[in-house]
Order: sequence, then C-alpha cells, then structure tokens
Amino acid sequence: MTVTRTRTRTWVGQAVQRVEDERLLKGEGQYVADLRREGMLHAAVLRSPVAHGALKKIDAGKAKAMAGVHAVITAADVERALGRVPKIPMRQDAVDSVVPFLQPVIAQHKVRYVGEPVAVVVADSSAQAEDALDAITLDIDALPVVTDTEDTAVRLFDEQPANCALVLAGVRGDVEAAFANAPYRRRERFKVHRHSAVPMETRGVIAQWDGGKLTVWGATKAPFLCRRILAPLFGVPEADISMVEGDTGGSFGVRGEFYPDDFLISFAARSLGRPVKWIETRSEHFLSCNHARQADCEIEIACARDGTILGLRARARTDIGAYVRTNGVTPSRNMAQVSPGPYRIPNVRFEVAMMVTNKTPVGTYRAPGRFETDFFRERLFDLAAADLGIDRVEFRRRNLVAKEEMPYPLPTLEPMGAKSECDSGEYRTTLERCVAEFGWAEKAKLSGRLIDGRYHGIGIGCYIEGGASGPREGARIVLNGDASFSVYTGSSANGQGLETVFSQIAADALGVPMSRIRGVFHGSTAYVKEGFGAFASRSIVMGGSAIILVAKDLKARICAAAAERLGCAAKDVRLEEDEARAPGGKALRLGELAGISAEGSFANSKRTYSYGAHAAHIAVDPATGTIEVLDYVAVEDVGRIINPETLHGQALGAIVQGLSGALHEHLVYDDEGQLLVGSLMDYALPIAGDFPHIHVHALEECPSPLNPLGAKGAGEGGIIPVGGVLANALAAALAPLGVRPLELPLSAPRVWRLIHQR
Repeated sequence: MTVTRTRTRTWVGQAVQRVEDERLLKGEGQYVADLRREGMLHAAVLRSPVAHGALKKIDAGKAKAMAGVHAVITAADVERALGRVPKIPMRQDAVDSVVPFLQPVIAQHKVRYVGEPVAVVVADSSAQAEDALDAITLDIDALPVVTDTEDTAVRLFDEQPANCALVLAGVRGDVEAAFANAPYRRRERFKVHRHSAVPMETRGVIAQWDGGKLTVWGATKAPFLCRRILAPLFGVPEADISMVEGDTGGSFGVRGEFYPDDFLISFAARSLGRPVKWIETRSEHFLSCNHARQADCEIEIACARDGTILGLRARARTDIGAYVRTNGVTPSRNMAQVSPGPYRIPNVRFEVAMMVTNKTPVGTYRAPGRFETDFFRERLFDLAAADLGIDRVEFRRRNLVAKEEMPYPLPTLEPMGAKSECDSGEYRTTLERCVAEFGWAEKAKLSGRLIDGRYHGIGIGCYIEGGASGPREGARIVLNGDASFSVYTGSSANGQGLETVFSQIAADALGVPMSRIRGVFHGSTAYVKEGFGAFASRSIVMGGSAIILVAKDLKARICAAAAERLGCAAKDVRLEEDEARAPGGKALRLGELAGISAEGSFANSKRTYSYGAHAAHIAVDPATGTIEVLDYVAVEDVGRIINPETLHGQALGAIVQGLSGALHEHLVYDDEGQLLVGSLMDYALPIAGDFPHIHVHALEECPSPLNPLGAKGAGEGGIIPVGGVLANALAAALAPLGVRPLELPLSAPRVWRLIHQR
C-alpha cells in the first residue's frame, strides 16, 4: 500500500503495529463461545421449515420429557409472561409506515420465512437441546409463497394492501424537464443478487438475570443501541441492563443488530432463573442472519452530446425479505440518496420500493445500498459513453464534482426530507491517480483481445463512501497511579484495529508516548454514560474525535489539580513526561493525581464522504466462463490517515469481499422459499490465493472540515465500486462477442451462458 501524506505526524499517521494482535494470536482472546457462567444452561432454536404458513399447533410434549431438558419456550409463554408478543423496533431510519412489517420476537400465528424462530429449547447441554428440537412437532398449514418482488397475487400481511413496505426517493432538481429536453437518453435494467457477510465467528448470546438486572454477553457493533431496544421489550429501565461485547470475529454490518434470538435467550434466562447460552450454527447463520443486496433497477440517463450528464432517474425494487428489521430501511435509503455518487448530476429522481417476500429479512452489509447503486450507475455510464463515442474515463472526468463546488448536496430523501452533502474533496485526483497507477493507456489496448485462449478486458468506476454517522459518541479517560491513561469508548471493536488507532489518537491528544496508554476499553455499556457503537464507518470520526475533546478536558483538570498542589495558576502548569511542573521548577509526579478523569461526547449531525476510483484487468475463459482478476488498483482519499496499515487492511478486506460477492457468492432460493445454501459447501468464499494482485493507494489531500481529526470513514469504500468495475471489465473483454452483462453475480456458469446462449 502506498500513502500520500501532507503533514508531519507524531503517533497519528504512523504504521503502528496492532496492539491487540499478540493477545489474539496467542489464543488469549475471549469470544462469547469461550465464556462460562455458573449453573449455565444451553439453548437451541427451532426454526420454521416452511416459508409461509399458518402456525396451528406446537406439540412439545416429547421434547419436554427428554433428559436434560428444562423448558420449551413458545410464543404462548412469551405472551403469558409479558401480556403480548413484542415486535422488534427499528434502530435507524425509522418510518411509521413500516411498523406493521416489523418482526415479532417469535412466530405466533404465522410463519413468513424458513428460519423464523418458532420455539426455544433450554437444556443442560447444547447437544441435548439440539436433540430435543427433533422431538417437537409443528402443525403448519402451508400458504402460497412469494419469492419474486413482482408477485402481487399473494399478500404476506393480510391487513396491508400490498407487499410494499415503503417507497423512498432521492430527489434533486426537475428530472422530467431534464429528460424532455435531453439530446441523448439511455435506459437499462440491472439486477444485483442476494448475498451477505460471513464472519469467521457466528453470533452468540449469554444472558443472566441477577436481582432483576440483566447482563448480556456477546453484544457486538452497537451494544448501547441494542440495550435501548431490549429494555422496553421487558419493561425495565436501560440502566438495569448491561451489554458486554468481548472479542469479536468480524461483523461487517450483519452482526450486532438486534435479532429475535437476543430477546429469546434473555427471556429464557429470566424464565428459568439461570444463565442461558446460545451459539449460532453456520447453517443458522445463513437462515437467520440479515441477508443483503438483492435489488433490480430500471435506470435512465440523460446527457448532452458532449457527455455532460443532465439527469438520472430510476425505479428500483429491493427484496427485503419477510420483515423490516432494525436497519432494514438503510440499504434502500442509501441506494436512493447516494445514487449520483461523486458526479455532478443536477436532476435526479431515484425511487426505491421496498418489497417483502418469503425470504430471510435483510439488513446492512458493508456499504449497504451503495454497492448496488454503484453497479447500476457505473455500468450505465459505460454504455452511455460508448453510445456518445466518448472515452469512458473522459466521460467520468467531465462529470466529477470539483473541489470548488464543495460542500456538494446529495438528493433529498423523501418522504423523510433527509438531506446530506459531500463535505470536501477533489474527486478528479483519485481518478487520475488510479488511471496512472493502473497503466490504463497501455492496458486499454488489451480490451477485447483473445490472448492464449482468454479474452482480456479492463473496467473502471468511481464512488463515495458515507461515514461518521451521528448523532454522538462518548469517551472517558482516567489517569492511573503509574501515570498511564485508560481510555474508555462507546465505540465497538469488530476486528478493525480500534484499540490501536484509538491509542494513537489518545497518545497525541494527551501528548504522551503510546506506551502510556494502558488500554482502550470498549464494547460495554458500563464503561461510558453514552455510546453508539461501530457502524456506518463512524468509529474513527466519532469515537476518535470524542477522545480528542475528552483528552483536552482531562489535561485541564490535571493542570487545575496540580496547580493547587504546586501553588500556581493552572494556566502556568506544564505537563512534561510523567510530571506536572510549575514555573519555578517545582514538580509533581502525575501518579499522585491518580483517579482524575474526564468524560464527554463528540456530536456531529453531518456525514463525511471519502471517495475514490478503482480499475480492474480481467481475463475470461470462454470455454468455462471463469474470470481471473489479473490486476486491481484502488485509490481513495480518506481525509486523514490515522494508521496506514490498519487502513490498508480495511481497504484490502473490503475489496476481497466485493470481488467474492460479485463473482461467487449467492444466496439462492427455490420457488417454495427454501434456501438452497446450508453450509460453506454450498456458498463459495475466497481463499488466500484467489485475488493476489490488489494494489491500494491512500491519499489524504482533502481533510474533512467536520471534525477535529479531519478524518473520514474508510471501512466500506473498498467494496462499493467492485461490482460495477468488474462488470465493465467483462463487457470490455467480451465486446467482440456482443456480450452485455446486466446482472450480478458474474459467476462462471452465468458468464458461460452469456457467451454461448446469445
């Protein structure tokens, strides 16, 4: 990875080795599966085997009589205890009209997807609980199944007039006038397939009630926000619930949301008066964890003859599965609002209809909505450039937003009226750097050529990445007796190196070596008064900025306390090494002031926007349809780089996920709503040697004006343009054959069919 810097740094900006790695590599990590509680029981969840049906009866008599079984919990038990079967509220982008489509914590009268929780067995061991599942008999009257968003014959919710939960639109300017007067128009229809994240560690929950207070281990990503959901479900104050994160084997957006299992395991623990543990199996992960991406879009562009974009309009549908989950609106929201990407498009109307089907519900997965809309837009741009006889790089260059236009507004999101704007940047810089690093001029000569039996092609695409999701993030810093500092944050660590980068930020903010940062403590609702977590590329901007503000406050408190002891004014105290010094040379060791602390939050209501460009060189075997990625170059500007090595890991990992998702991964359903993926034998994931030629170049030429670090989010940018870039490369490679890829994934069977079934 290469990094372009603009200023001298102390700890921030250095490629500091990750401080968390030694403990994890030595096997000293504490994941939720490692934890034990005295008297702990184990749970297994019975999930619906049919996609749509009326739940008539659950016969659990045999299961309850089995050895080691303590309880079989159903919706009747929940209703008896709470007076209702609660629905899980939304965490973000809440809209009143979607309330009827929210998911209940357990199926009661109806099941709507294969994998929906129907009952929970609690036993002495997980094996006993699993065995008891097979002894439960379900009486379900099958109902017609909806697996296509165009199916209007069957309604999933009887009280609702249609299977559309919500229609969103990103709107700017007068799109109808722009198209009416445009000399050039082009319309296409594209599709993105259903796939999702597959973290190394599956979900897990341990719940324990003690004196009316609940502790939940296994929270990830957003423990404070999940507590906010859980507390009213039980009718208890938030303060009576502690969420503990522990080590986490990845999240990528799908883990850490509030699922039915989070309520059910806590309910089981309260019902039995003992700790209860549940660990998700891999097959359960595919059935129950949030799916993502599936969308189709009819999109149209209007241009002047010189390639200037006049307007963009689209009608898209997202398959959101059976219910609207905690963040189920977010992908569709992003698809609509971020549809123009980094381009100057004065007139936009991008509608997205959220359609329910009998599939696992969707949520956020790394760059939700942005991956999809980037594919639609960038693929359309290549087609338009070809029609107009304009080089595709030049087409993009002419339409990228310029630095002097910042802040540049994105379309307003209807019906919420939500607004956002790109905060800073010179978007052409990353495009020009990408073209240069890739060697575009030379590689372009290879496009469409058959070399050693394979067709070669190159593709390019640009993107923006929204980060710094507000409204606040909390931090607390404590001075210890050995003059070290402990940093507590409301952000969460999901494997992204948070302890390392926060130590760097804290060391600079406090003016001390990193060795004086004893630790960064995260992921527990007991550490700070208020926290929000790690999602939407927010940790560095929000959590890091909170550390800067709190460090300033703490230094002021230390100086004030030292001044009293040294007999001088606080403004005259100098903090040097591990001492506080008065003007006359009198000194006080900081350890003598141990216990002084400061706590506060950084608030921000505006998003930051990183940006970049990617290019790919591929070779396609027409005999098999197999695509090999020969070269992949990514250039991004992230505002301010905290640690080049952790940034490189984020970018590289995101690109690999994007390549795998665009080429291999696919959550396939049959016509009866049965998921045909049950294990990693059925779901293709990359191995280490699949994508060896990825080159990432990071810039920091345009810091964000919205936070004291000048940083922008950088966790999702690497994945955003990958689908469009690969599809454009494939179209260039197979241009002599007249192939026009309009749908993902670009799997070998699909590419073979494109070649041989024209």
